Amino acid sequence: MSDKVILKLQDDESSINYQGWKVAMAAFVGVMVSFAPIVPYTFSLFLNPLHAAFGWQREAISGTFALAAITVAVVSPGIGVLLDRLPPRRIILPSIVIFALALASLSRLGPSIQRFYLTYFVLGLVANGTAQFAYTRTILTWFNRRRGLALALLLTGSGVGSILIPPLTQWVIDHHGWRDAYLMLGGVALLSLPVTALLVRNRSVPQRVDESPMSGATVGSALRTAPFWILAFIIMLSAFGENGLVTNLAAMLTEHGITVQAAALALSVKGGAGIIGRLFTGFLIDRFPAQRIQTGILLLSAAGTLVLAFSGTSAMALLGAALLGIGLGSEADVAPYLLARYFGRKHFSVLYGLTWTAYAIGGATGPMVVGHFYDRAGSYQPRCIVGLAFTTLLAAGLSVFLRSDRNPYHATDISLASASISLEK
Repeated sequence: MSDKVILKLQDDESSINYQGWKVAMAAFVGVMVSFAPIVPYTFSLFLNPLHAAFGWQREAISGTFALAAITVAVVSPGIGVLLDRLPPRRIILPSIVIFALALASLSRLGPSIQRFYLTYFVLGLVANGTAQFAYTRTILTWFNRRRGLALALLLTGSGVGSILIPPLTQWVIDHHGWRDAYLMLGGVALLSLPVTALLVRNRSVPQRVDESPMSGATVGSALRTAPFWILAFIIMLSAFGENGLVTNLAAMLTEHGITVQAAALALSVKGGAGIIGRLFTGFLIDRFPAQRIQTGILLLSAAGTLVLAFSGTSAMALLGAALLGIGLGSEADVAPYLLARYFGRKHFSVLYGLTWTAYAIGGATGPMVVGHFYDRAGSYQPRCIVGLAFTTLLAAGLSVFLRSDRNPYHATDISLASASISLEK
């Protein structure tokens, strides 16, 4: 076999031997035990134990999640700048260590809620250094034709984590207490350290001559376009609905008469449905307009939220969780795909960081609003959850304004940027 044939096989994204798939699998493991599945999906499991231990109110406890989300909003663009300039492991590895130690330190909580807030502030600082945000740019350097599927595989890690981690956490809480559960989560977070250190790296050469890693729109030109802001508002609204519901889901379902075990299972079902939805979405967006797929999955998530608002049986809770998982789980695949398609890769991480700012704003306010209405009413009112469904419906409506053709909005800008780079060389 000639060297040319061997090189072609090594560059074939359809081949199981393509190095990019090893990188994608390592990223999958990293995301599986990152901030994304651990903090949002286990947060509600600690609401009742922390209230029982220290008497903290739901709104006050939810404020810690909001603080972490706001911190993510502030620091994400800066992390994006670093990811655009430095090897990914220099950002990811220290973030994993700090994240794990912060989680484990929650096992030593005392009655002062300020310590709880401080720890969640630290979690917010490093959150995107451990999650899909940090790994996505690396995946983009390895894939073009199978980009949608590779991103889906990456984000599936979060779904797998959300299946396994909540019931494990609930089991530890039931049998060993909430302190040991936090200690266990810190250990789980460290599992991604070796595979990330060994395998996660950007591709050293551009995949295609016409898609250099240095091509793409400038940050300023991207921020002057309607598509960027539409995407940002879609992300913010969907995050408001998702985090507002997920961070209170276990407590809400148990209030509706569903057992604690079934409530934890509903969180896992949401994660499992997210896996199926993400892989299917990844398959579809390599073949069909991603914008229309985004509209459909947002409608599914709104339907799931409405089912959960009125769920009185375990079957209804599991159905609602499945619809929610397929919808909001898959939505996360579409945003980075569209960002890379519209604006190229030159400043992808910065632009992705800015959309994470939008995500964090929605993610911070959702739990606080739900916690506020709970404290006022003394229960989870269906109308409050219906309001969360409305925000997701609004996001679906906005997605209609994204053009459904498969051409980048800024092919001209990207071409000009590429030409400018070529002239400078």
